[in-house]
Amino acid sequence: MKVRDVMSDQVEWANPSSSIMDVAKMMEQFDVGSVPVCENKKLKGIVTDRDIVLRGVAKGANWASLQASQIMSTTLVTVTPDTDAHEASDLMSKHQIRRLPVVDKGELVGMLALGDLAIERIHVDEAGEALSDISRGIQH
Repeated sequence: MKVRDVMSDQVEWANPSSSIMDVAKMMEQFDVGSVPVCENKKLKGIVTDRDIVLRGVAKGANWASLQASQIMSTTLVTVTPDTDAHEASDLMSKHQIRRLPVVDKGELVGMLALGDLAIERIHVDEAGEALSDISRGIQH
């Protein structure tokens, strides 16, 4: 099974100049924990709810004036629509991430979440293992 078979292809994104407030509102509206940041459909980064808290609020920054480009993660792990779903699951586990941007020729075409893999019965055990590996990597 390929990533294209299980990914979400209805993805909203922010611009690098989008305010953090607007990004947070997108997260609330679409019930997601991360928002890709694109410029001319090219993936530039991703803002997670964790980025907002750790790189914005916890640093004492004036979060009301922060832009996505100032706190987004730019070291990204991505897959293509033709990536094997098992390989994508392995990447999530290895890099301790729950969501993978799906790009084609540098353009964002979808997002693959750990939950997308769990929905497909063939990947339930694999998704569970990836979640277990990801969760063990979280430091409290």
